Amino acid sequence: MDDLPNDAHSKEVVRLWRAWKTVHEMVADREYELAEDEINISLDRFRSEFCNPDGTVNRGKLQFSARPSDAMLRKHTPPATDANPDPVADCGPIWVEFLADKQFGVAQIRQFAKYTITNHYKTGIMVTHVALSPAARKSLASVENLAKIECFLEDDLLVNITHHELVPRHVLLSREEKIALLKRYRLKETQLPRILAKDPVARYLGLKRGQVVKIIRALRLGYETENNDVYDSGNGGEENRDEEIKQHKTEGEERTGSRDDSMYSLIRQDFAVLQVGVLMGDTFSLFFST
Repeated sequence: MDDLPNDAHSKEVVRLWRAWKTVHEMVADREYELAEDEINISLDRFRSEFCNPDGTVNRGKLQFSARPSDAMLRKHTPPATDANPDPVADCGPIWVEFLADKQFGVAQIRQFAKYTITNHYKTGIMVTHVALSPAARKSLASVENLAKIECFLEDDLLVNITHHELVPRHVLLSREEKIALLKRYRLKETQLPRILAKDPVARYLGLKRGQVVKIIRALRLGYETENNDVYDSGNGGEENRDEEIKQHKTEGEERTGSRDDSMYSLIRQDFAVLQVGVLMGDTFSLFFST
Protein backbone atom coordinates (compact mmCIF):
# COMPACT_ATOMS: atom_id res chain seq x y z
CA MET A 1 0.00 0.00 0.00
CA ASP A 2 1.18 3.54 -0.77
CA ASP A 3 2.76 5.47 2.07
CA LEU A 4 0.78 8.46 3.28
CA PRO A 5 3.19 11.19 4.50
CA ASN A 6 1.93 13.71 7.03
CA ASP A 7 3.03 17.07 5.62
CA ALA A 8 0.35 19.52 4.46
CA HIS A 9 0.96 19.10 0.73
CA SER A 10 0.87 15.33 0.98
CA LYS A 11 -2.40 15.39 2.93
CA GLU A 12 -3.94 17.50 0.18
CA VAL A 13 -2.60 15.09 -2.45
CA VAL A 14 -4.14 12.13 -0.62
CA ARG A 15 -7.50 13.94 -0.33
CA LEU A 16 -7.64 14.70 -4.04
CA TRP A 17 -6.41 11.23 -4.95
CA ARG A 18 -9.29 9.70 -3.00
CA ALA A 19 -11.83 12.13 -4.49
CA TRP A 20 -10.43 11.50 -7.98
CA LYS A 21 -10.77 7.73 -7.53
CA THR A 22 -14.32 8.02 -6.20
CA VAL A 23 -15.52 10.21 -9.06
CA HIS A 24 -14.03 7.74 -11.55
CA GLU A 25 -15.81 4.87 -9.75
CA MET A 26 -19.01 6.90 -9.85
CA VAL A 27 -18.73 7.51 -13.60
CA ALA A 28 -17.95 3.83 -14.19
CA ASP A 29 -20.91 2.75 -12.03
CA ARG A 30 -23.15 4.87 -14.25
CA GLU A 31 -21.91 2.61 -17.07
CA TYR A 32 -19.70 5.08 -18.89
CA GLU A 33 -16.66 3.60 -20.59
CA LEU A 34 -13.51 3.83 -18.46
CA ALA A 35 -10.43 1.63 -18.50
CA GLU A 36 -9.55 -0.26 -15.32
CA ASP A 37 -6.22 1.55 -14.98
CA GLU A 38 -8.05 4.88 -15.07
CA ILE A 39 -10.09 3.90 -12.02
CA ASN A 40 -7.56 2.02 -9.90
CA ILE A 41 -4.70 4.50 -9.98
CA SER A 42 -2.02 4.27 -7.30
CA LEU A 43 -1.08 7.22 -5.13
CA ASP A 44 2.45 7.25 -6.54
CA ARG A 45 1.18 7.39 -10.09
CA PHE A 46 -1.29 10.13 -9.13
CA ARG A 47 1.58 12.18 -7.70
CA SER A 48 3.71 11.73 -10.80
CA GLU A 49 0.94 12.63 -13.24
CA PHE A 50 -1.01 15.38 -11.48
CA CYS A 51 1.32 17.14 -9.02
CA ASN A 52 3.38 20.28 -9.59
CA PRO A 53 7.11 20.33 -8.76
CA ASP A 54 6.31 21.95 -5.39
CA GLY A 55 4.11 19.00 -4.41
CA THR A 56 0.73 20.68 -4.91
CA VAL A 57 -1.95 19.14 -7.10
CA ASN A 58 -2.66 20.73 -10.46
CA ARG A 59 -6.47 20.54 -10.49
CA GLY A 60 -6.54 21.50 -14.15
CA LYS A 61 -5.00 18.13 -15.02
CA LEU A 62 -7.69 16.19 -13.16
CA GLN A 63 -10.40 16.88 -15.73
CA PHE A 64 -11.59 14.01 -17.90
CA SER A 65 -14.46 12.88 -20.10
CA ALA A 66 -16.14 9.56 -20.84
CA ARG A 67 -18.59 8.19 -23.37
CA PRO A 68 -21.60 6.02 -22.55
CA SER A 69 -21.19 2.29 -23.04
CA ASP A 70 -23.46 0.27 -25.31
CA ALA A 71 -25.22 -1.11 -22.23
CA MET A 72 -25.87 2.42 -20.96
CA LEU A 73 -27.20 3.54 -24.34
CA ARG A 74 -29.61 0.60 -24.44
CA LYS A 75 -30.80 1.26 -20.89
CA HIS A 76 -31.45 4.95 -21.61
CA THR A 77 -33.15 4.49 -24.98
CA PRO A 78 -36.96 4.64 -24.86
CA PRO A 79 -38.94 1.85 -26.56
CA ALA A 80 -39.73 2.34 -30.24
CA THR A 81 -43.26 3.46 -31.08
CA ASP A 82 -45.19 4.16 -34.28
CA ALA A 83 -44.66 7.87 -33.69
CA ASN A 84 -40.97 7.39 -32.88
CA PRO A 85 -39.70 4.21 -34.58
CA ASP A 86 -36.03 5.14 -34.10
CA PRO A 87 -35.70 6.57 -30.56
CA VAL A 88 -32.50 8.24 -29.39
CA ALA A 89 -30.87 7.56 -26.02
CA ASP A 90 -31.33 10.34 -23.47
CA CYS A 91 -27.70 10.12 -22.37
CA GLY A 92 -24.40 11.16 -23.88
CA PRO A 93 -20.78 12.03 -23.09
CA ILE A 94 -19.92 13.27 -19.61
CA TRP A 95 -17.41 15.95 -18.61
CA VAL A 96 -15.80 16.04 -15.14
CA GLU A 97 -13.72 18.93 -13.85
CA PHE A 98 -12.04 19.72 -10.53
CA LEU A 99 -12.37 23.48 -10.09
CA ALA A 100 -9.84 25.50 -8.14
CA ASP A 101 -11.85 28.71 -7.66
CA LYS A 102 -11.95 29.98 -4.08
CA GLN A 103 -15.65 30.80 -4.37
CA PHE A 104 -18.41 29.50 -6.60
CA GLY A 105 -21.21 31.76 -7.71
CA VAL A 106 -23.43 32.24 -10.74
CA ALA A 107 -20.51 33.29 -12.96
CA GLN A 108 -18.64 30.03 -12.36
CA ILE A 109 -21.78 27.97 -13.00
CA ARG A 110 -22.45 29.78 -16.27
CA GLN A 111 -18.86 29.35 -17.40
CA PHE A 112 -18.88 25.62 -16.64
CA ALA A 113 -22.31 25.14 -18.24
CA LYS A 114 -21.23 27.02 -21.36
CA TYR A 115 -18.18 24.79 -21.78
CA THR A 116 -20.25 21.65 -21.24
CA ILE A 117 -22.93 22.65 -23.74
CA THR A 118 -20.67 24.05 -26.47
CA ASN A 119 -18.57 20.88 -26.40
CA HIS A 120 -21.70 18.72 -26.73
CA TYR A 121 -21.52 17.00 -23.36
CA LYS A 122 -24.83 15.74 -22.06
CA THR A 123 -23.73 15.84 -18.41
CA GLY A 124 -21.18 17.93 -16.55
CA ILE A 125 -19.84 17.24 -13.06
CA MET A 126 -18.17 20.00 -11.08
CA VAL A 127 -15.97 18.92 -8.19
CA THR A 128 -15.35 21.87 -5.88
CA HIS A 129 -13.51 22.37 -2.61
CA VAL A 130 -15.99 24.97 -1.33
CA ALA A 131 -19.77 24.94 -1.39
CA LEU A 132 -21.81 26.69 -4.07
CA SER A 133 -23.59 29.89 -3.15
CA PRO A 134 -27.41 29.69 -2.92
CA ALA A 135 -27.72 31.81 -6.07
CA ALA A 136 -25.39 29.46 -7.93
CA ARG A 137 -27.46 26.44 -6.96
CA LYS A 138 -30.61 28.11 -8.24
CA SER A 139 -28.88 28.93 -11.52
CA LEU A 140 -28.32 25.20 -12.18
CA ALA A 141 -32.01 24.88 -13.04
CA SER A 142 -31.67 27.40 -15.87
CA VAL A 143 -29.56 25.02 -17.98
CA GLU A 144 -31.40 21.76 -17.23
CA ASN A 145 -32.93 21.62 -20.72
CA LEU A 146 -29.50 21.89 -22.36
CA ALA A 147 -27.30 19.79 -20.08
CA LYS A 148 -27.39 18.19 -16.67
CA ILE A 149 -24.93 19.97 -14.38
CA GLU A 150 -24.04 18.26 -11.10
CA CYS A 151 -21.88 19.56 -8.28
CA PHE A 152 -19.99 17.53 -5.67
CA LEU A 153 -17.78 18.72 -2.86
CA GLU A 154 -14.34 17.14 -2.66
CA ASP A 155 -15.05 16.26 0.97
CA ASP A 156 -18.12 14.26 -0.10
CA LEU A 157 -16.01 12.13 -2.44
CA LEU A 158 -13.27 11.09 -0.03
CA VAL A 159 -15.11 7.81 0.54
CA ASN A 160 -17.28 5.91 -1.91
CA ILE A 161 -20.54 5.54 0.03
CA THR A 162 -21.72 2.66 -2.16
CA HIS A 163 -18.85 0.54 -0.85
CA HIS A 164 -20.11 0.79 2.74
CA GLU A 165 -21.53 -2.47 4.08
CA LEU A 166 -24.73 -0.73 5.27
CA VAL A 167 -25.54 0.75 1.85
CA PRO A 168 -27.59 -1.68 -0.28
CA ARG A 169 -26.80 -2.17 -3.94
CA HIS A 170 -28.86 0.01 -6.29
CA VAL A 171 -29.41 -1.13 -9.88
CA LEU A 172 -31.01 1.21 -12.41
CA LEU A 173 -33.77 -0.44 -14.45
CA SER A 174 -34.25 0.16 -18.15
CA ARG A 175 -37.55 1.57 -19.36
CA GLU A 176 -38.63 -1.87 -20.55
CA GLU A 177 -37.82 -3.35 -17.12
CA LYS A 178 -39.78 -0.56 -15.44
CA ILE A 179 -42.83 -1.22 -17.63
CA ALA A 180 -42.57 -4.97 -16.99
CA LEU A 181 -42.31 -4.36 -13.22
CA LEU A 182 -45.44 -2.20 -13.11
CA LYS A 183 -47.33 -4.67 -15.29
CA ARG A 184 -46.26 -7.71 -13.29
CA TYR A 185 -47.39 -6.29 -9.96
CA ARG A 186 -50.31 -4.30 -11.39
CA LEU A 187 -48.98 -1.05 -10.03
CA LYS A 188 -49.04 2.55 -11.08
CA GLU A 189 -45.82 4.54 -10.94
CA THR A 190 -47.29 6.64 -8.12
CA GLN A 191 -47.65 3.51 -5.98
CA LEU A 192 -43.91 2.89 -5.85
CA PRO A 193 -41.86 4.33 -2.98
CA ARG A 194 -39.97 7.52 -3.69
CA ILE A 195 -36.34 8.53 -3.47
CA LEU A 196 -35.43 12.18 -2.97
CA ALA A 197 -33.19 13.78 -5.56
CA LYS A 198 -30.79 14.68 -2.74
CA ASP A 199 -30.47 11.05 -1.63
CA PRO A 200 -26.71 10.29 -1.64
CA VAL A 201 -27.02 7.18 -3.81
CA ALA A 202 -29.46 8.90 -6.18
CA ARG A 203 -26.88 11.66 -6.63
CA TYR A 204 -24.08 9.12 -7.01
CA LEU A 205 -25.94 7.35 -9.82
CA GLY A 206 -27.14 10.59 -11.40
CA LEU A 207 -30.76 9.44 -11.32
CA LYS A 208 -33.39 11.42 -13.19
CA ARG A 209 -37.02 11.91 -12.30
CA GLY A 210 -39.10 8.88 -13.21
CA GLN A 211 -36.26 6.36 -13.22
CA VAL A 212 -36.65 3.18 -11.17
CA VAL A 213 -33.89 1.46 -9.24
CA LYS A 214 -33.79 -2.05 -7.84
CA ILE A 215 -32.46 -2.01 -4.28
CA ILE A 216 -30.89 -5.26 -3.12
CA ARG A 217 -30.32 -5.71 0.60
CA ALA A 218 -28.68 -8.61 2.39
CA LEU A 219 -30.86 -9.43 5.38
CA ARG A 220 -29.84 -11.55 8.34
CA LEU A 221 -32.94 -13.24 9.67
CA GLY A 222 -33.14 -14.28 13.32
CA TYR A 223 -33.75 -18.03 13.70
CA GLU A 224 -33.34 -18.93 17.37
CA THR A 225 -34.39 -15.64 18.86
CA GLU A 226 -37.60 -13.94 19.88
CA ASN A 227 -36.41 -10.60 18.54
CA ASN A 228 -38.43 -9.89 15.41
CA ASP A 229 -37.00 -6.42 14.70
CA VAL A 230 -35.14 -7.63 11.63
CA TYR A 231 -37.73 -10.03 10.29
CA ASP A 232 -41.37 -10.05 11.38
CA SER A 233 -43.43 -12.67 9.58
CA GLY A 234 -46.66 -11.12 10.73
CA ASN A 235 -47.99 -14.57 11.61
CA GLY A 236 -47.10 -14.50 15.29
CA GLY A 237 -44.38 -17.07 15.75
CA GLU A 238 -41.07 -18.56 14.72
CA GLU A 239 -42.57 -21.93 13.86
CA ASN A 240 -43.75 -20.54 10.52
CA ARG A 241 -40.44 -19.03 9.46
CA ASP A 242 -38.99 -22.08 7.72
CA GLU A 243 -42.10 -22.42 5.61
CA GLU A 244 -42.23 -18.69 4.83
CA ILE A 245 -38.60 -18.58 3.81
CA LYS A 246 -39.18 -21.51 1.45
CA GLN A 247 -42.19 -19.69 0.04
CA HIS A 248 -40.23 -16.47 -0.53
CA LYS A 249 -37.52 -18.49 -2.25
CA THR A 250 -39.99 -20.13 -4.64
CA GLU A 251 -41.42 -16.71 -5.50
CA GLY A 252 -38.08 -15.74 -6.97
CA GLU A 253 -36.06 -14.46 -4.04
CA GLU A 254 -32.39 -15.31 -4.28
CA ARG A 255 -30.98 -17.07 -1.23
CA THR A 256 -27.32 -16.79 -0.40
CA GLY A 257 -25.19 -18.75 2.02
CA SER A 258 -26.34 -21.79 3.98
CA ARG A 259 -28.40 -22.27 7.11
CA ASP A 260 -26.55 -22.40 10.39
CA ASP A 261 -27.83 -22.76 13.96
CA SER A 262 -28.82 -19.14 14.33
CA MET A 263 -29.04 -17.25 11.05
CA TYR A 264 -30.42 -17.20 7.56
CA SER A 265 -29.08 -14.82 4.94
CA LEU A 266 -31.42 -13.69 2.18
CA ILE A 267 -31.39 -11.10 -0.55
CA ARG A 268 -34.44 -8.86 -0.55
CA GLN A 269 -35.28 -6.77 -3.59
CA ASP A 270 -37.13 -3.47 -3.29
CA PHE A 271 -37.94 -0.92 -5.97
CA ALA A 272 -38.04 2.84 -5.75
CA VAL A 273 -38.81 5.60 -8.23
CA LEU A 274 -37.04 8.93 -8.21
CA GLN A 275 -39.46 11.75 -7.49
CA VAL A 276 -37.99 15.13 -6.65
CA GLY A 277 -39.10 16.46 -3.29
CA VAL A 278 -41.48 13.60 -2.43
CA LEU A 279 -40.90 10.83 0.10
CA MET A 280 -43.58 8.26 0.86
CA GLY A 281 -43.80 6.79 4.33
CA ASP A 282 -44.79 3.31 3.17
CA THR A 283 -42.44 1.03 1.30
CA PHE A 284 -43.06 -1.68 -1.24
CA SER A 285 -41.21 -4.97 -1.38
CA LEU A 286 -41.41 -7.64 -4.02
CA PHE A 287 -41.50 -10.46 -1.51
CA PHE A 288 -42.47 -9.19 1.91
CA SER A 289 -43.34 -5.86 3.45
CA THR A 290 -40.80 -3.87 5.42
